[in-house]
Amino acid sequence: MSMSTPAIATGRPAQPAAVRMVAHLLSYVFHPLFIPTYVTAYLLYLDPYAFAGLSVKFKTFRWLSVLVNTAFIPAFSVFLMWRLKLVQSVFMRTQRERVIPYAATMIFYFWAWYVFHRQPDNPDAFTNFLLGAFLGVCAAWFLNIVTKVSMHGIAMGGLALFFLLQAFSHHDMTGFYFSIAIFIAGLVCTSRLIVSDHTPAEVYLGFFAGALCQAIAVWL
Repeated sequence: MSMSTPAIATGRPAQPAAVRMVAHLLSYVFHPLFIPTYVTAYLLYLDPYAFAGLSVKFKTFRWLSVLVNTAFIPAFSVFLMWRLKLVQSVFMRTQRERVIPYAATMIFYFWAWYVFHRQPDNPDAFTNFLLGAFLGVCAAWFLNIVTKVSMHGIAMGGLALFFLLQAFSHHDMTGFYFSIAIFIAGLVCTSRLIVSDHTPAEVYLGFFAGALCQAIAVWL
């Protein structure tokens, strides 16, 4: 859930302003809260099988439902926590600040998965990803007890594993979208090392935890 942080001594060399600006931009565009919305857009509008035969109106409503439940409501809840002084910053720079926002987001993500899972017209790839996203937030909450794991890393690991499974399921036989997902994951994880105080271990841990959560969601 974290975005960028101010300059903090990390032991890494300072990067040029232009590089930091791009890293900040990537951190915002591919914020963890937006990843379910992006994946849903892929399944709705690019995957030829997932929501085949459905009207544009239905697809738009489904996309907006995911956007509201997995991005807008969690983000707004963090904003309210900040205004109520429950957290010092919307960027949640410390492990302690992340406990309550993670717990709240777990509830929103579980509800999103549960509602869509109960609707028979939703494909498995869609509901499995939402379950994996919920498990990813749970993993972030538990790992946050011992280390400030990168939530961007968790989101990117989940994104990469999802598209890898898509390739194996013949929905992306060329591996084109998987290649794009890996490229984005590399850019975002590198960006977090440039503009945040995360250590490489925290980013790598997040990536593999996110991938594992998506795999568990499919196995379940």
